[in-house]
Amino acid sequence: MATILEAQGVSRSFGGVKALAGCSLSVDKGSITGLIGPNGSGKTTLFNVMTGYVKPDTGTVSFEGNDVTNARPNKIFALGVGRTFQLTRIFARISVLENMLVATQRDESWLRGLTRSKSSKSELDAAMEWLDFVGLTRLASMQAGSLSYGHLKLLELAYVLVADPDVVLLDEPAGGVNLTLINEISEKILALNKGGKTFLIVEHNMEFVMKICDKVTVMHQGCDLVTGTPGEVRSNPAVLDAYLGSSDGEVSETVDHG
Repeated sequence: MATILEAQGVSRSFGGVKALAGCSLSVDKGSITGLIGPNGSGKTTLFNVMTGYVKPDTGTVSFEGNDVTNARPNKIFALGVGRTFQLTRIFARISVLENMLVATQRDESWLRGLTRSKSSKSELDAAMEWLDFVGLTRLASMQAGSLSYGHLKLLELAYVLVADPDVVLLDEPAGGVNLTLINEISEKILALNKGGKTFLIVEHNMEFVMKICDKVTVMHQGCDLVTGTPGEVRSNPAVLDAYLGSSDGEVSETVDHG
């Protein structure tokens, strides 16, 4: 497969703390790639570097072969890299549908999208189509801030998808939601991937990762430790020794957030 998004030799320090130390990661077009590791291993920092929210001290980030290392987040988003956040980021005081209409403005800043006087019929249709996809059509007129946490997760997924990004980065999509919703989210991701959408997913829920990912990269102390299929990673002694505390078996189904 061709590489669509790649980080090479990325390092980043915050004060005296080295969050990333020469980390590399590649995402194949059309794949579902998982990124795992304990808290503090640098996963979210790498996400932030790859989407322009944090500038690396060294290393490069490329999207479809073009260097985007120093590009701003809105520029990277406009190119076709969408992302969610570990803590959902939606506009709480406007409606679910209005949030979606802001997100249709991939080529504009979020502020311009928020202050536009009206949206086109095609934008309205796209917004409602994605709300229907995640099962939130009936909540379209509700104030977004009143949604349950699970519904906020679904709204953020729809919010990213309505902009039609080429690759979607999901930061803990299964975090803090019940098993029924986890299964629903995994089914949505698999369906979208079957249609050609590419995903990079940070997640602590190993069952979720092992079920849907084609390839998994394990991070440890700011470095990419191991990359392989879910089966290879699950039983790799280096992974087990690095942060799971045992090399006597396979990776457990869940990893503690602490």
